[in-house]
Amino acid sequence: MREITSKNNQIFKFFQKLESKKYRDRFGLYLIEGENLIEEAHKNGAEFQEILIRMGAGDRFIKPWMDDEKVYLVEQKLFEEIAQTETSQGIIASVVKPDLSLKDFESKKSSGNFVVLDRLQDPGNIGTIIRTADAAGYELVVAMKGTADVFSPKVVRSATGSLFRVPIVFADNNDELAEFVHNAGKKLVATCLDDSRFYYEEDLKENIALIVGNEGNGISPDLIGKSDVKIKIPMQGSIESLNASVAAAIIMYESVRKRG
Repeated sequence: MREITSKNNQIFKFFQKLESKKYRDRFGLYLIEGENLIEEAHKNGAEFQEILIRMGAGDRFIKPWMDDEKVYLVEQKLFEEIAQTETSQGIIASVVKPDLSLKDFESKKSSGNFVVLDRLQDPGNIGTIIRTADAAGYELVVAMKGTADVFSPKVVRSATGSLFRVPIVFADNNDELAEFVHNAGKKLVATCLDDSRFYYEEDLKENIALIVGNEGNGISPDLIGKSDVKIKIPMQGSIESLNASVAAAIIMYESVRKRG
């Protein structure tokens, strides 16, 4: 186990770079912080690159599964510069992104459901939807091009460990998504404000790919046109829409209710 006491240390500089999406994409790594998240990552088979522990944080962070060659003790003021939270517990790690693609799931025949993130921007919404998908037994998350980085520190924190359990793949365009969903035997489901049927009037128990639209603009008109099922959530008064993660949770849990 080595120590980091200088800003010129290459590992310290590398962790600073990983705060940027450009470098997370380039190196295929992302950051996780906190004892619970790191334990969840380990339990779910995540591959660790390096683990940084604040000096004085205590030996409780050192676990038998950790490789000493990958663990560094960091001087307190330096650690504060790379910490992602204001009151950090004192442990942060770089983790390898899962190497998954649409093709890995295209031929996997199951009745499980997917959720599609159509250009969502709010990290809290994205993390909450991933967490809800995990709790509701959804099989896969598909992030469309234009969606905010699902491996940003804020998404990682709000997903609270579900990021390590729910596979995430990426689609470049609507045609690619529609082809993938139909090849996987699923129906594209879009929420609309028109005269669509209420969500509880449709069978959403299995084999669906639920689209969650951008916070400001909703689902793209092209994706709505490609959808097999269009549904709406009943609302009273002058409310026209719900928060994206709230709407997603209502519909995802309809699947749980139907499964009994």
